[in-house]
Amino acid sequence: MPDEQIRGQDGLHYSVACTEPARNTMSVYDKLQSLNIELPPVAVPAAAYVPFVQTGKLVFLSGHIAKKDGKPWVGQLGKNISTAEGQQAARAVAIDLLGTLHAAVGDLNQVKRIVKVMSLVNSTGDFTEQHLVTNGCSELLGQVFGAAGAHARSAFGVTQIPLGACVEIELIAELA
Repeated sequence: MPDEQIRGQDGLHYSVACTEPARNTMSVYDKLQSLNIELPPVAVPAAAYVPFVQTGKLVFLSGHIAKKDGKPWVGQLGKNISTAEGQQAARAVAIDLLGTLHAAVGDLNQVKRIVKVMSLVNSTGDFTEQHLVTNGCSELLGQVFGAAGAHARSAFGVTQIPLGACVEIELIAELA
């Protein structure tokens, strides 16, 4: 596909790459195994929502909170959790998201690309490394899906997350 030209709010023209990501030659499950990752079952929703919704070729996963030893990974970045620990928490969320995505689609090899990740980081007002925390999720998705794991992303600092969790992440994926 050729690049598309768009006009920004500043009046300038920008090129946007409209290429499809290259498909992996190694199975997603082989990659997970090489990373010593076992997919967890879908968590039972804690409120009035469903874990995922599919419309057309898009699958929307509800927010997943960070868990450690099966319990909410409680804490606040900038107060009692370091950026490095936050990255580990975001990676743990990514693994849970992959478990839910597997349950939603039946075969992770059917994922054409990860479209978007949205991350909420429980942080103090002066903590500014939410983007680095969220890399824990983004980097794992890249390891698992290769180029198809490259995604658009938002990372926000918030003053609280349900159950006191340190990180919550939601995901949108496109299927082949």
